[in-house]
Parts: sequence; C-alpha cells; structure tokens
Amino acid sequence: MSRAVEESNRRMLRARDAMDRAYTEPLDIPALARIAHVSPAHFIRTFRATFGETPHRYLQRRRVERAMFLLRETDQSVTEVCMTVGFSSLGTFSRTFHAILGESPTAYRKRAVSSVVPNCFGMAYMRPASLPDGGP
Repeated sequence: MSRAVEESNRRMLRARDAMDRAYTEPLDIPALARIAHVSPAHFIRTFRATFGETPHRYLQRRRVERAMFLLRETDQSVTEVCMTVGFSSLGTFSRTFHAILGESPTAYRKRAVSSVVPNCFGMAYMRPASLPDGGP
C-alpha cells in the first residue's frame, strides 16, 4: 500500500468516526469532506472506494444497527426508536429497516431476544450488511 493510499484511508476513517459519533444528526457531506481534507464530490467517491458504500448508505446502516439494539433491549415504541436514531420519518425508517434486514421493525422486535453477551460483541455479530446498490 502506498503512502498516499494509507493517508487517504486515514482521512476516510476520521470522517467515518465523525459519522459514528453524530449518527443521529443529518448527514453533512461538506463538513465530513473538510474532516477528510477533500472536496465533497471527491469525499463521496473516495468513501465508496474505501468502504464499499456511500456515506448515505453507511449512515443508514449505522442508524438501523442502533435501532436493532433499541428495539431488542428497550420498551420504546417504534416511532420513538425511529426518532432516537435520527430518522425524521417513520415511513423512511420502516422502508430502510426492511431493505436492510428483510423484515419490519415490529417483526424484528417480536423475533429478537435480549442478548446475554456484552453489547460490543452482540453488535459486531448482528451488524447488518450493506444495502444492495438498488436500495433506498
């Protein structure tokens, strides 16, 4: 791996870490591009080349991952979970959740059981896969 690619990967990791810290906030591509020291268009292309998905899809997957935990471990309503993880529309949340997991949030809650392993292991094991290219 060349030094330039390594430096680019580090910048993308810094931007992805910022997304992980503020996943409930709306996606701000210009701010993330500034963190990575590239233009917004170059940021989107490089992020996809580095992680295999666009920043928008990564953020959706991250939010659904958190929603899975809240649906499994809390008594919050689906609407409360939707708003807690950063979606502003219940319809978009349900459609995105179904696209990633193949079932509705309510069906997931009924099927899921509370985990007895530490949360970090559970999240790594149950992490949803990336959306296909034709996803929402």
